[in-house]
Amino acid sequence: MTENACVRRVTRCAIYTRKSTECPTGQEMNSLAGQRAVCSAYIQCQAHKGWVELPHVYDDEGYSGGNLERPALHRLLTDAREGRVDVIVFYKIDRLTRSLADFVRLMDAFQHLDISFVSVTQSFDTSDSMGRMVLNILLTFAQFERVLIGERVRDKVAASRKKGSWMGGIVPLGYDVKDRKLVVNK
Repeated sequence: MTENACVRRVTRCAIYTRKSTECPTGQEMNSLAGQRAVCSAYIQCQAHKGWVELPHVYDDEGYSGGNLERPALHRLLTDAREGRVDVIVFYKIDRLTRSLADFVRLMDAFQHLDISFVSVTQSFDTSDSMGRMVLNILLTFAQFERVLIGERVRDKVAASRKKGSWMGGIVPLGYDVKDRKLVVNK
């Protein structure tokens, strides 16, 4: 065996985590540390392929998956464009995005940069048409879930308003807010 045959290619893996401000009940992994731990363990399991975890932290806490306006995601994309990342690892596809249109944009960017992406809890291979179809189905459900969460929040706000609760905004002149109710300021 030659010396070159023993040299293993190092694959630099960036972990991306995201947590919105409100986590729906039943969500399996809602902490950034928990997501990061699972992704890190996955990368360690791929060490035989030369995978190494990058030390950079790409955590977006308090950001919706409904758009791409997230600081850590922007840093990750910048590092990817500058050739510092080979694989992006995330816990679940909806941690990366809940928008089908945004995902298509990300997927195109990753393919252009020759970057792979891996969801550690959902097995898909984007190199063939069947894998892309499965991925699109997963994203459609993630986008549907985002819409449902938005509807629930709007319904909760509307119900609170009907009960007379103050739901925020500029307090009218002559009033104070006490226990989420407007009270006259004598």
